[in-house]
Amino acid sequence: MAIAFLAAVQIALSIAKRRGKPFFAASESAPPGWRPRQLVLASFLTLFAELAFIRWIAVEVRVFAYFKNLALLLCFLGFGLGCALVARKLNWVAALKAFLGLVLVVRIPWRGGRLLESLSQALGGSGDVGIWGTPAGTEWMYFLAAATVAGCLFLLIVSVFVPLGQIVSRQMDCAASSLRAYSWNLFGSVLGVGAFFVVSRAMLPVAIWMGVVLVGFAFLQTSRRDAALVASLLVPLALLLHDPVEPGKEIIWTPYQEVQYTREYTSAGDAWGGVLLVNHTFYQKTVDLSPLFLARHPALQGEADHNPYNLPFRFTVPSPKVLVVGSGTGNDVAAALRHDSRSVDAVEIDPAILDLGRRGHPEHPYDSPRVIVHLGDARSFLKRTKQQYDLILFGLLDSHTQFSDYSNMRIDNFVYTEEAMREAVGHLAADGIIFVKFQVDRPWVGTRLAEMLRQAVGTPPLRFRAESRYSTAASCFVVSRSHRVADALAADSWLAEFVRQNASPPDREAVPITTDDWPYLYQKDHRIPRTYYSASILVILLAIVFYAWVRRSDQTPGRFSLFFFGMGAGFLLLETQIISRLALFFGTIWQVNGIVISALLVALLLANTIVERIKSLPKFAIWAALVAALAAAYWFPFDRVDAPPAIVGTIAIGVFSIPVLIAGILFASEFKNAVSPSSALNSNMLGAVAGGLLENLSLLFGLRALLLVAIPLYCLAGLGLWRAKESARC
Repeated sequence: MAIAFLAAVQIALSIAKRRGKPFFAASESAPPGWRPRQLVLASFLTLFAELAFIRWIAVEVRVFAYFKNLALLLCFLGFGLGCALVARKLNWVAALKAFLGLVLVVRIPWRGGRLLESLSQALGGSGDVGIWGTPAGTEWMYFLAAATVAGCLFLLIVSVFVPLGQIVSRQMDCAASSLRAYSWNLFGSVLGVGAFFVVSRAMLPVAIWMGVVLVGFAFLQTSRRDAALVASLLVPLALLLHDPVEPGKEIIWTPYQEVQYTREYTSAGDAWGGVLLVNHTFYQKTVDLSPLFLARHPALQGEADHNPYNLPFRFTVPSPKVLVVGSGTGNDVAAALRHDSRSVDAVEIDPAILDLGRRGHPEHPYDSPRVIVHLGDARSFLKRTKQQYDLILFGLLDSHTQFSDYSNMRIDNFVYTEEAMREAVGHLAADGIIFVKFQVDRPWVGTRLAEMLRQAVGTPPLRFRAESRYSTAASCFVVSRSHRVADALAADSWLAEFVRQNASPPDREAVPITTDDWPYLYQKDHRIPRTYYSASILVILLAIVFYAWVRRSDQTPGRFSLFFFGMGAGFLLLETQIISRLALFFGTIWQVNGIVISALLVALLLANTIVERIKSLPKFAIWAALVAALAAAYWFPFDRVDAPPAIVGTIAIGVFSIPVLIAGILFASEFKNAVSPSSALNSNMLGAVAGGLLENLSLLFGLRALLLVAIPLYCLAGLGLWRAKESARC
């Protein structure tokens, strides 16, 4: 059916051109005048479509969630290519085919799953990176075939953004004041971020996101007939993205991920819970382990003893005070209540998963007055709380989703670090224990978690495997500052024998532990994995091929600007540093990320206002101040500030706002006098792509080092500034 719809679209577009005035004829040449509404709409769509594509592609093609900024770089590449093709006609036919083709390729079913699931397995099949569901090694022929398919997918994403880049750059060139046009561009971008913020908050399905993009394309057309044709494509788009309704199944696009929940029943018709999928990958079963339910099902009686949800309470003191980090649908909370816990603090970041637990868990643990629910980031809660706990239980947090819209890290990124574990240890009561459950698919991941706990607590954790036919198996890590773990084994012979029989073998291979500066839990060591090299090479090859083709045209505007290239590359690294730093203090919740991105755009708008009001600015003095501000941000001792996280976060906002504002002033002061604004934007977008690729250096040296990488990039911009000044003198 999907192929038939795409074929119908192709036939419609072809027939429309055979007689009379062809569709999209108004796009043959540049627009005759300045149209701020068109500029704002194109800018709005650029940001909205970027965020929508980043989230959607990372969910549907799982390997994208592990490549930092890959989808964003492809959007930048397409937009920059559009800036370079400012004098060419707007090829809306190619863009619309790419848009629908991308939806078709991602959504078409294949072998009971999705066509590109094997792509994730092939590109992620490297022994130095741990991606769920991928083999530890992949044959080169299979890998190269997958890379070829990935290249085609990349080409489709790039093609969608070309007309948007053309429209924005044309309006920049037509405007009487390029700086004022740039301000309208930033204003439209802020609106795009805000609109996607609303869409995420409302948890609207992806069909709405893509529908907004397509309607925006329709409004960008210069005739009603063209707009009607584009708007008519909403029908095949909706059918392609429609998920059939199944009894007992819910599909929710949360602010973080796609959640699929299916209610399950026993053969006797008892509702025992459900199965939760996150981004099409199994995440958790909601199970009923109450004594009454187990009594009705004798085959499950063994679950009362060795189930991973019950085991933590055989180690802790009676009637413990419990903190559940990553409470999900409530299995760990239900276990805490069954074992007479006097209070339970349940921390869960995803509101939809929490709501499913409230509505669908058969034991209704979230209804208990002993349970206090905290909707938010686990790391942020550990920083804020003053409570002491007998048991701190890390649920199966390995959620494998993205941490922010601009940086595709997992949301558990800053939970499994040495600093996070030390903070957890600081909240342990005298006889308290930390119990970590994790799905270990690579032995070195288990080694890393064990070593992290050893360094945080001072003693090696007890490691064993807990299986379950009914719920979810897990690798377990138990540690305490006291003798509580040893005392529990001595007092419980069954537990001691169970741990002995299921003990995890010691690992001889040493791996570095994760820290707040190097939080890459699923990467084996300090190097760039093969999978990242392959994706980066594909992006670079696409850029070379596209721009080699553009240079052959006599219509290419202006020339390459070293200044705007360096500014684009440096700013992307600065942006990444700000988002990761503020996530530590305010949490990796989606609201923080949206606010940070919007604040950056508003800061650039403020910089434009300053440049407009001050006619003459010393550019080289501003550049020197920018480099100094970056150095100050790098050396600022945030870890030594003895203040609550919110205060430290506020200080961080101030420290990083200074280089952002200075960079914006320097960019605006040069862009104001640019001979070809479209050429400047093209160079800036190419720089952003280069900065995104250089961001992978954090896998080697850590996130903080990105500031040191940004400094030479801004020095490159300074060199470009000097060369432009020398050229003007000649």
